[in-house]
Amino acid sequence: MAVRVLLVEDDAGVAGALAESLHARGHPVTSVGRGADALQHHRDADLVLLDLGLPDLDGLDVLRKIRAVSPVPVIVLTARGDERSVVRGLRLGADDYLTKPVRLAELLARMDAVVRRAVARTAPAGDVVRVDDVEIDLGARRVLVAGCDVGLTTKEFEILAVLAARPGTAVSRQQLMDEVWGDAYLAVSRSLDVHLTQLRAKLDRPGLLTTIRGFGYRLGRD
Repeated sequence: MAVRVLLVEDDAGVAGALAESLHARGHPVTSVGRGADALQHHRDADLVLLDLGLPDLDGLDVLRKIRAVSPVPVIVLTARGDERSVVRGLRLGADDYLTKPVRLAELLARMDAVVRRAVARTAPAGDVVRVDDVEIDLGARRVLVAGCDVGLTTKEFEILAVLAARPGTAVSRQQLMDEVWGDAYLAVSRSLDVHLTQLRAKLDRPGLLTTIRGFGYRLGRD
């Protein structure tokens, strides 16, 4: 499936080589080198590949601004591999985070997984699930806690939706990662932990999302 890619990369050499490789595999690419240009053009893309070291804006600020107005999938592609940046990127709504240099085959696989998840999000979902005073509307992609709307990121909602589809049932870490990301690889394992921490904090209902040591998680109290 052809994916319209917005490549946000200020290194012309890197951008040119990557754009050429993606074009050769059928993906139209628009390349920009500034954060301001990314904010202008992201609505025309199916996927954003975002470097963090931009000349005018920090890439994390660009990510935050995009995520405030659009659900377009974003893969951070950067040399900035420190844990703080990775965690911040995921918390701000990045769908994936890759550290340069990255192999083209891996990038294509990650792009495919992210786009498949985005397509699945647009499909009709199921019913409303209620656990205590938490209401999870799978169709409207909305969560209410004690009647108040809780603003979840895309990934936080998808994790909760997988658990809500099986209330009271243990779901393994691997199954959760497979259904939300498409692949249970190491980087996603770290991503899952970050998103679960944020999800628990936003729900603010201790004991509602239970960790089953050595296996996975369950939504619902004993």
